[in-house]
Amino acid sequence: MVIDDSKTIRRTAETLLRKEGCEVITATDGFEALAKIADHHPAIIFIDIMMPRLDGYQTCALIKNNEMFRGTPVIMLSSKDGLFDRARGRIVGSEQYLTKPFTREELLGAIRRHREQAA
Repeated sequence: MVIDDSKTIRRTAETLLRKEGCEVITATDGFEALAKIADHHPAIIFIDIMMPRLDGYQTCALIKNNEMFRGTPVIMLSSKDGLFDRARGRIVGSEQYLTKPFTREELLGAIRRHREQAA
C-alpha cells in the first residue's frame, strides 16, 4: 500500500511496484488509508509523513495500535531527512524511513528486507 497526498509519488511508487508483480493499493491520506487497510490487509505500507487531515505519524500510530495490523511493516516516506523525523517515525512504530525522492532499488529493497524478516 502507498499512502501519499502527492499524485506523482503515488503513481511513481505504484508503477514501480506493479512492474515487479506487486498488487498495489493507494490512498491520498490517513483516513482513506485506514479504511482500505481494514478491507485489503496489505503486506507492507509506505506512508508519507506530511499529509492533510491525518499525517503519517498519526496514521502509523493508529495502524500499530491495532492488534490485527501491529505486525504489518510501515515504511515512512519523507522529503525531510532529519534525525528528529527518523526518531519520531520509530517512536510511532515504523520499521524504516525512506527519503523522497526514493529510487526503485530503495523501494524494492524495503519490500525484500521485510519479506525476509517475515519468513
